[in-house]
Amino acid sequence: MKYISSRGGAGSFDFEHALFSGYAVDGGLFMPEKIPVLDHPRLRTWSTFSYLELVKELCSVFISPELIPKAELNDLIDRAFIRFRHKDVVHLSRLKNGLNILELWHGATYAFKDLSLSCMGQFLQYFLKKKKKHVTILVGTSGDTGSSAIESVRGEKNVDIFVLLPYGLCSQVQERQMTTVIEKNVHVFLTEGNSDEIDEPIKELFADEDFSRKHNLISLNSINWCRVLVQIAHYFYAYFQCAPTVEAVPLPTVEIVVPTGGAGNLTAGCIAQKMGLPIELAAVVNDNDIVHRTIQQGDFSVSRSVKKTLASAMDIQVPYNMERIFWLFSGSDSNLVKSLMEEFYTTKKVKLPSELQNKLFEGVRSCKISDEEIIQTMKHCWEDNHYLLCPHTAVAVSYHYKYASCRPNIWRCCLAPASPIKFEDAICKANLSLEVSAEISKLKDMETRSCTLKRGEDWVKILRRRIEEGTKQRYSNQS
Repeated sequence: MKYISSRGGAGSFDFEHALFSGYAVDGGLFMPEKIPVLDHPRLRTWSTFSYLELVKELCSVFISPELIPKAELNDLIDRAFIRFRHKDVVHLSRLKNGLNILELWHGATYAFKDLSLSCMGQFLQYFLKKKKKHVTILVGTSGDTGSSAIESVRGEKNVDIFVLLPYGLCSQVQERQMTTVIEKNVHVFLTEGNSDEIDEPIKELFADEDFSRKHNLISLNSINWCRVLVQIAHYFYAYFQCAPTVEAVPLPTVEIVVPTGGAGNLTAGCIAQKMGLPIELAAVVNDNDIVHRTIQQGDFSVSRSVKKTLASAMDIQVPYNMERIFWLFSGSDSNLVKSLMEEFYTTKKVKLPSELQNKLFEGVRSCKISDEEIIQTMKHCWEDNHYLLCPHTAVAVSYHYKYASCRPNIWRCCLAPASPIKFEDAICKANLSLEVSAEISKLKDMETRSCTLKRGEDWVKILRRRIEEGTKQRYSNQS
């Protein structure tokens, strides 16, 4: 399996290169050169697999055994999920009136990002130890990515991780999950900016090829193909858990509802579709609705500002994984993708060609949910099921409540990206009570460590200096 850039100007590379590169050299995102299509007998075989077995099978499809032999790959994946609290890693809750919720949040930080980042941490260590190499990770987070990334590499001597988060725009639990990690290799920055603004200095540092090469910069955000790869597995698992049979030809369809911010999770669903999994996708957004407008109207344009919502991890106006989705729905037209993305990053607005917009509209449903609807959905679900939703899961469940009567005969699964225990403020606004675990409660009393990036400061210069100081110190310790 080889990987190419969505913009067509980078050649073809193996999984290791895509893992360590993040962006391709032409500014595009890595995608598989060819997406394999699974036939009916293979899908039937996979239907008996556990979630863990599905991750192993999918990774073996996209990672060459010459790079990581199958037995070693399986061992890395076993180690990745050893800290998960649920025996099945992910869990499907079947609630009243056909509401199915796939809980993806049983990892170390109570967020679905733990699924892919725990695997990524293992893959990174596999290659780093073989080559005795050090890398510097740069991560921008709107809530959950930062803490999951930190947990995947904390304490590792061959990795330094720099995490930027928007101060005051994450929940207190999310923030403390990052700032209470006191490790030499963990560097957390509270920034006076929103989630899109913190991506800018990161992108600028990656664009400096000499600096990036000297300090071995990599990203664990969902620009990294590995993040998307591991997330494909939960679409297969959701399908097999919800489909009434896998014996029928053609196979029945299951609709999967995806709370959508940066669109990395949605991209994984689109790839699962391309692999032959008979799923329909619904991308559901909060008031930051660029993905919804793109699907409905072909309007891929940034609003005047990012709106603060209860579903804070989805408060994004630049969903960079839409580039991958454009590539998938345009028939891998890298020239078109290059033109669209260059125009978007220059003008912050693009009108999709009608053919691409029509294909996207046919392939993905979409819906926008307000904060008021999030609150009402959290109350509704509790009254019906005594089941607490996090605000992001509530975005997906709102879609189910809206359309359950319109399409009563379809099987549907809502993805739950985070545990409600991370969003006490939203639970309180819904007038619901929350039993907080001892693990989360103790965060309030733990020592914290972070730096502040103030508005008006040169964030690139500050980050560059801190990374260079770390590299200099490391070389000094080795000599």
